[in-house]
Amino acid sequence: MAGNSLSDEAPGEYVPFGRRTYYLPDPLPPARDLEFDADFQQLLQDAIYQLGRLEGIGDETDTNPLLYTTMVRREAVESVVLEGADIDIEDVFRSQELADSGTTRKDVQEALNYERTITEGATRLSEGDQITLGLLQDLHELLMADVRGHCEYPGEFRPKPINLPAASSFQEPFVPPAPDKIPELMTNLVEYCNTTSEYHDLVQFGLVHYQFETIHPFEDGNGRLGRILITLQLIQNGYLTQPYLYPSAYFNRNKIEYADRMRTVSETGAWEPWLEFFVEGIRSQAAEAIARTNDLRELRRKYERTYGHEKTAADRLAMRLFKQPYVTTNDVAELLDVTAQTARNAIQELEAQDILTETTGKERYQEFKAVDIFAIINQPLEEG
Repeated sequence: MAGNSLSDEAPGEYVPFGRRTYYLPDPLPPARDLEFDADFQQLLQDAIYQLGRLEGIGDETDTNPLLYTTMVRREAVESVVLEGADIDIEDVFRSQELADSGTTRKDVQEALNYERTITEGATRLSEGDQITLGLLQDLHELLMADVRGHCEYPGEFRPKPINLPAASSFQEPFVPPAPDKIPELMTNLVEYCNTTSEYHDLVQFGLVHYQFETIHPFEDGNGRLGRILITLQLIQNGYLTQPYLYPSAYFNRNKIEYADRMRTVSETGAWEPWLEFFVEGIRSQAAEAIARTNDLRELRRKYERTYGHEKTAADRLAMRLFKQPYVTTNDVAELLDVTAQTARNAIQELEAQDILTETTGKERYQEFKAVDIFAIINQPLEEG
């Protein structure tokens, strides 16, 4: 990376470091005034509206816990897939997959860690914590627990320089700041998280996300923690009370543009296009979460009309699929407090009605998934 490859508007500089140079971003906020047109202002208002609608489903999550679980787990899965994991959302619902963390495969463990981490972060903020260096380091340690990988220092800032592969073949790898620059940069970042910005909150969150990913403070897990930080800022600033949003799905669908837009900020100072992309991600994912929630709500109402009287074990099981949509015979026996034979009979009855389907193809250790529920969870939704 040649030092003269940056424009005068770049919010940082290349600094010689041995045989290479690293990128040193300027502290937040940006030095120049950001300018937003009427289209961006309309996008911002729509994003706020969609977040308000999304927060409005909170009262339903107690009676329909699948609404909350689906959103958190979708974010967990999308985030680890963005980092190269081979996993889909059904994997994190499967009873056998979750039964023994000692044998859980790496990709699923990463997703489970993500779910635990974002839930812990949300809980701590709801209890009065602020976003601090200590909180981010605690969450990073939880995120990397029991995951085989390249992180020797969970919860600690990286002690070594790293290279990030470029999104495009014609670009040089990106080299984040040297380790000795990280504490000062991260101190500035968390201070900015807790400062009233001259810009709208969602703009501020986009600035913070760019800065976090550019600093890349940890040895591994930066992408995942950076996306968790988006949701934590939404919670800290009162837009959400729980981690209902799954922004990683948007970044996953647009992963090349996601990387390119941030790289362009670093090289040319093109903040506004990045922030438009970022706010559109918040808007579209809030709208998608609402649409999927509405579909699940309608399905539950349909089931209530058919099975809500809960006269039989099969009726009771059908309604409990909204709590646990992947089950084994043992799960059903425990859920309904019935014998194994009664559990098998209930499963067979719902299989005959195409409510459940067996997924393993085995004679023993069978698992069954809720067909209608996963049709909604897995369906692609048009961006609203």
